[in-house]
Formats: sequence, C-alpha cells, structure tokens
Amino acid sequence: MTVIDARPFLAIGIAFLAAFLVSVSNKYPNIRETWSAIGSVTMFGVIISMVGGVLDGVTYEYTLFQLTDTIGLTMRVDPAGMIFAALASLLWIPINFYSIGYMRNNHEGMQTGYFAAFALCIGATMGIAMASNLLTFFVFYEILTISSYPLVLHERDEEALMASRKYLAYTLASGQLFLAGTVGVYCIAGTMDFTPGGFLRIDMAPAWVLQLLFVLMIMAGSVKAAVMPLHGWLPAAMVAPTPVSALLHAVAVVKTGAFAVLRVLGFVFGPKLLAELGIADFLAWAAALTILASSFIALRQDNLKRRLAFSTIGQLSYIVLGGALLTPLAFKGAYLHLVAHAVMKITLFMCAGCIIVRTHLHDISEMDGIGHRMPVTMGCFAIASLGIAGTPFIVGFISKWNLAMGAMQAGKPLFVAVWVASAILAMAYLMPVVRMAFFKPEPVKDPRKYGSISYCMLIPICFTAILALILGVDPELFPPDFYKLCEMASAGITAGWGGGWSD
Repeated sequence: MTVIDARPFLAIGIAFLAAFLVSVSNKYPNIRETWSAIGSVTMFGVIISMVGGVLDGVTYEYTLFQLTDTIGLTMRVDPAGMIFAALASLLWIPINFYSIGYMRNNHEGMQTGYFAAFALCIGATMGIAMASNLLTFFVFYEILTISSYPLVLHERDEEALMASRKYLAYTLASGQLFLAGTVGVYCIAGTMDFTPGGFLRIDMAPAWVLQLLFVLMIMAGSVKAAVMPLHGWLPAAMVAPTPVSALLHAVAVVKTGAFAVLRVLGFVFGPKLLAELGIADFLAWAAALTILASSFIALRQDNLKRRLAFSTIGQLSYIVLGGALLTPLAFKGAYLHLVAHAVMKITLFMCAGCIIVRTHLHDISEMDGIGHRMPVTMGCFAIASLGIAGTPFIVGFISKWNLAMGAMQAGKPLFVAVWVASAILAMAYLMPVVRMAFFKPEPVKDPRKYGSISYCMLIPICFTAILALILGVDPELFPPDFYKLCEMASAGITAGWGGGWSD
C-alpha cells in the first residue's frame, strides 16, 4: 500500500535547515552546535516514525514537483531505503556529538563551515536513501559530492588541496557516468522508477546495449564504493579531520556508492535480467579481488587511518559481492553488512580520533602501551575490530554468515573462501593494534605529550560499540528492526524468480 506522506522530504529539510541555522550562528559556538544536535535527533525521530508502517508493508511517497508526466522529484520510503535512511540518521547523532568534542579538543578552525557541510551531507544521504527514481537519486548524489568536498578540504593545506581535487575529480566523474546510464535507461524503458526486481527486460534493447548501461551505472557506484581500481580517492581523503573520515566511511559517500550498486542490481536491472545477460559474475570477481587486495595492502599501512581506509575498501566490496550473487540470502547479507560495517567502522574511526587528540600519534608503530592510558577507547576499538573480522555475537558475524550462505545458495562456495580469508586478514591488520595497546608497556622515556579528550567524544564511542554488540546478539531487539527490513528488501528483489538456487 502506498501512502502520500511528506515526512521523507521533511527529514531532508531538517538537515538543510540545520545547516542554515548553523551558518547564521557563526559567532555563537554553543548555539551553533545546539542546532546541529537538535537537527540530528529530530531527523532520526522523523525517520523512525515511518519504520512501523514500512514493516507493515506501507510505502511512503511524496512528489515535490513534476518535470514531465512520468518524471518528478519524488521520494519513496521502501524497506531498502528505510535501512539506509534509519542507519544514517541514527549514526548522525553520535558522530555529531563526537564532532563537537573533537573539533574543540583538537582546536580545529572553520568549525561553522564544518558543521554546516556535515548537515548538508546527511541531508543529501537521506535524499539518496529515499529517492523514488534514478533522477532524484542523481540530484542528491551530486549534492552529496559538492557538500562533502569542503570537508575533505577542511585543513586548507597543500595535502588537503591535492586530496580534495582528487576526491572531486573521482566523484564528479562518478556522477556523470550515473547520469549517462540514467538517460540510456530512460530512452529504453520510458521510466526511471525503482522497482523491486528491476524494470528492464531482455527484449527492450540488444544485449550489448543493456550490458553497456550496466557497466556505466555500476562503475558510477563503484567509484564511490571505492572498488579497485577506482579507489584512489579514498586513502587520499584521510587528510580530513577524523570525524569526516567517519562520515566518508560509515555514514555517507562510500555507503552511497554501495547502496547505489544495490539499487542498480535489485531495482533497475533485477536478478533475472542480470542472469540472462551473464554480466554479474564479472562484478562479483572484481569485488572478490578487491576484498583480498585491499586486505593485503592494509597489512602494510603504518598510519592508522590509512589502514582503516583500506579496510573499508575491502569491507564495502562485501556488499557489492553479495549483491552480485543475486540470491535472496546474499542480498539480505549485503543489506545487513551495510548496517554492520557502518556501526563498526564509525567506532574504529572515532577511536582513531581519540588517539590523535589524546596522544597526537598517527602511526601504529608508535602506539605501544596506549591502552593503559586509554582503556575505554581501546576497548571499544577491540570490539569493533573483532566485529570487522566476523566474530560471533558482534554485528559483523550475522551479515557475513548470511553472505556466506548466499554464496552457497548460488552454488559458488569459492566466494565463501574469499570471505574466510578476508576475516583472517582483518584479524591480522587490526588486532596487532589492540595487542600493542594493551600488552606492550609504555616507553620508559615517553616523548608523547598527552592531551585531553572529553566525554563528548567517549560517550559516542561507547554507544556505537554497545550497539555493535546488541545488534550482534539480537538485531531485532529494538527499532528500526534492521534484520526484518533486510529480509523484506531481499524478498522484494528476488520475488517471482526462482533463479535455480536451493532454499
């Protein structure tokens, strides 16, 4: 059942209004940050108010304006969109409070621009999550690119300038690829509306045309998802403040890339057409190679943020690979990993930020014994690291289990071996940080100058670490009920097509 409801646009409007109010409160830091906090909590309230209806089968839809009889700027909240919208709005709350502590304790400049751009990014992410069609998706896709650019540029030094230019070049190219694919799809199908199971059919155009459109749109998503060899912008963007890194990796940008891939796979082409075209296997192998290659590269990184960046490249490819397998369990696992990775990676980056503020260290080789001075931070780091590796009773295990079962369902057990190898490699590049922090003594003559971190930074870290444990034990314990939403999204995509898999 479809219900006309303005709440999807209201959620976006709250973020954009928060950005405006932050900008005009430049001279009053406390008021400025209060607006940002109110915006994050209010947006989550609006999003969560729609969860019950979506779980009951209601689709919320609202058109701001029509361009033609068949094309409009329309928002629609379905299970897949609700997963991403609820996730991003939920995580904006802890990262917002964390940002306040980080920016103040680290004495960062241009804080007003930072908080305003951050709010715009979240608003654009909401638009991407709830877009009803390819055109609406593209509009917010580009708004996200433009609004996130000043965050990468934040430090305003030569390194930040080069990184931001690289980021802009990659992401603008991604947008143009997506636009080209969108125009092509519309010319063939006469519609742009996302449809569970896809709306393109094999008889609409020659196979090579459909394959070309698939490549264009998947490449667009893969750039932002940092699938190799299209990943170059992501490690470079680590020059930005750590909360920006958390935004890029856990809440927006790379997540929008992975979400775009899932939308194209499940709501434009659909598993039936992709099986007929025989092209999804190429995407699956590209993702598998990215998982392994990025993990090996991560092992060689001494800079903590760069190690986490290459971890993200691999973990996001889990989602791409899950979608490319085209089975119900694989799609469910992909959407679950969208949630799981976000919760774990935002924890890891916030922990990295605390380490930087407290010790002014960036390299892992210099972090001997920091767990003795920062037990809470490193304890949360350990939880998230174990989750990234797929340890039971932490949220990463549930998503990876479903992905593995999806590979078996597809009759492709080799991909299970890829995920097992990746889990071992994740332990190899993350757990040494924990070992050095807790099981190595501090240097006798410690040259480090310890600063202070506020509860504004510690509480968000504890919140996301506890959330990773709760979702790992029972992902249906409280709204937004991510597990059921993922099941519904997967069922909608694969309904009506047997696919040859085993139940």
